[in-house]
Amino acid sequence: MTKKPQSGFAQLASKTSLYPEEKLLKVKKGKHSFLIGLPNEISMQEKRITLTPDAVALLVNNGHEIWVETKAGEGSKFSDKQYSDAGAKIIYTSEEVYKADVILKIEPPSIEEIDLMKNGKILISAIQLGNQTPEYIRALNKKSITALAFEFIEDKVAGMPIIRAMSEIAGNTVMSIASEYLSCTNGGKGIILGGITGVPPTKVVIIGAGTVGEYAGRAAIGLGAEIQIFDNHIYKLRRIKQTLGHQVYTSTIDTLTLSESLKNADVVIGALRAEKGRNRHVVSEEMVAQMKQDSLIIDVSIDQGGCIETSELTTLKKPTFSKYGVIHYCVPNIASRVAHTATTALSNIFTPTILRAAEEGGVEDMIFAHSWFMKGVYTFKGSLTNEHIGRKFGMKHKDLGLLIAARF
Repeated sequence: MTKKPQSGFAQLASKTSLYPEEKLLKVKKGKHSFLIGLPNEISMQEKRITLTPDAVALLVNNGHEIWVETKAGEGSKFSDKQYSDAGAKIIYTSEEVYKADVILKIEPPSIEEIDLMKNGKILISAIQLGNQTPEYIRALNKKSITALAFEFIEDKVAGMPIIRAMSEIAGNTVMSIASEYLSCTNGGKGIILGGITGVPPTKVVIIGAGTVGEYAGRAAIGLGAEIQIFDNHIYKLRRIKQTLGHQVYTSTIDTLTLSESLKNADVVIGALRAEKGRNRHVVSEEMVAQMKQDSLIIDVSIDQGGCIETSELTTLKKPTFSKYGVIHYCVPNIASRVAHTATTALSNIFTPTILRAAEEGGVEDMIFAHSWFMKGVYTFKGSLTNEHIGRKFGMKHKDLGLLIAARF
């Protein structure tokens, strides 16, 4: 009887003793779903909200749940109906919206709002360090809140996307503010911002050659003003001179030179940000006292404590005060004047970040996976983790890097 030939597989099995072997299948980590609360902003006449209805629709379609406190979007001209149609749940009390797992807002919450949050949850907001107290940090730690300041969060190329976006808006907006308060109708000098034939141009001094300074300078040049820019970083002065494309006057911050420029200035823009948590008052009270009557100071850096000694926090409801005959405008949330634009810019940054954090497995996994995101963390599960805040308030802090090492 002829033997039936073996199949190829049977031959291979007989030669190699091939048998099925049990092995654990590598399971891909599931995407995290967030429950995000967008509360009503109650501080400083804040009109912005962090997400547009379009962004909410995208997040909901990706499996996330969004709670929006009623009327939270009205300041940015977004209605409850728009958010509801986008898939958000409209919440009618602050007590309920703060039960969400992640609170995403503009202004730092008040102590009372922190008390409404659930223990161990996530807060993403501004911190506005120049206006904070140790009690705020203690309230977060008491609740074991992991808090991120969006002005500290970097991107992959060490830029600060939210600061950049809001600074662009502030820089563009300060010149329209200057126009308002130079006019007679607001008690100003009664001069036009810029210049016309036969009339000397307005003199604008910009302190700080960052994004605010760049966009303020661009707007001032477009109006025909004469500008001078001061900063202690030569590379910033070189960059802004090249960016503006004009032979603008630039200088390091030398007390004598700056003082002489301030005496002749019609408008002074303070746009220096705090470095390593330390505020710098580069314009003294004596310098302000020597400025022209009814000239104008706009201290954009007031949210970090300001760079002008006479600056005091003001609000959109009462934006100015006068000292030594000089008008001071020191509103920390200038971008709220154009809240719809600002909200759209914020939403364009927050939305992909949330989607990325979901892919990573949650906010905590995102923190440990990306150093640029980790830099936003200042309290972590009951501990202060930001060295500069610790020094400012005289509080003990823990190195987040050591907490990461302990985690693994």
